[in-house]
Amino acid sequence: MSQAKVDRYKDEKKNRKKNMKKEKVQNIIRRCAVCVIAVALIGCVGYSVHNIYESKKPTEKVTVDYSAMTTLSQSLAGNSDTTAE
Repeated sequence: MSQAKVDRYKDEKKNRKKNMKKEKVQNIIRRCAVCVIAVALIGCVGYSVHNIYESKKPTEKVTVDYSAMTTLSQSLAGNSDTTAE
């Protein structure tokens, strides 16, 4: 082996623990990032499926009868005229 290869090997051996620790940290960060992205994708797909399901459900039509409100406002208007006199 040439001297350059020997020197490289010694440097590699000297920094092996530090490099292995660095690789472990990078792998953990990579796994966490993949998990976060996977959860986000699953949530997005679930939300979209829920919206599609809800939009296909039949909706109930509700009618509002405002006759009670009009009679109330008319009776209040009639009462205010008599109290003003």
